[in-house]
Amino acid sequence: MSSRKTKGRGPTKKRAQRATSNVFAMFDQAQIQEFKEAFNMIDQNRDGFIDKEDLHDMLASLGKSPHDDYLDGMMNEAPGPINFTMFLTLFGERLQGTDPEEVIKNAFACFDEENVGIIHEERLRDLLTSMGDRFSDEDVDEMYREAPIDKNGMFDYLEFTRILKHGAKDKDDQ
Repeated sequence: MSSRKTKGRGPTKKRAQRATSNVFAMFDQAQIQEFKEAFNMIDQNRDGFIDKEDLHDMLASLGKSPHDDYLDGMMNEAPGPINFTMFLTLFGERLQGTDPEEVIKNAFACFDEENVGIIHEERLRDLLTSMGDRFSDEDVDEMYREAPIDKNGMFDYLEFTRILKHGAKDKDDQ
């Protein structure tokens, strides 16, 4: 019966099956645990699957108001229901060949509502100390020591990512 539903999907279905068979080998146990925690944060209704409503609720909790088209696009990236194994598979596919600098930028970009490359330092502190793998205030202070923050308290995450990847510019270079 399921073959009728998936008929026409062909290669996508087979690709997903191949990918899920070795997805747990791509990550170490600590990474899998972190992905599980992230999955559980997104799975708002705790049914073991991420659906459109879960994505909407999770994004709303971050202060975003996503449109249906955006949510549909995200859901359509998966070849079927998104359980934890499929979630890992999607991340595995995305992370293969991904530039670590892009991964860091994208992590900060989730909180950049204006999509301009900056986040107010107090908002970022609040997010880092209250969500996910929580930072302590000392951790945030340490990060901010070398961070590019302007006189208005705006944290430039694009420049910060460059610093993490390539090091700070010498005073002579500026």
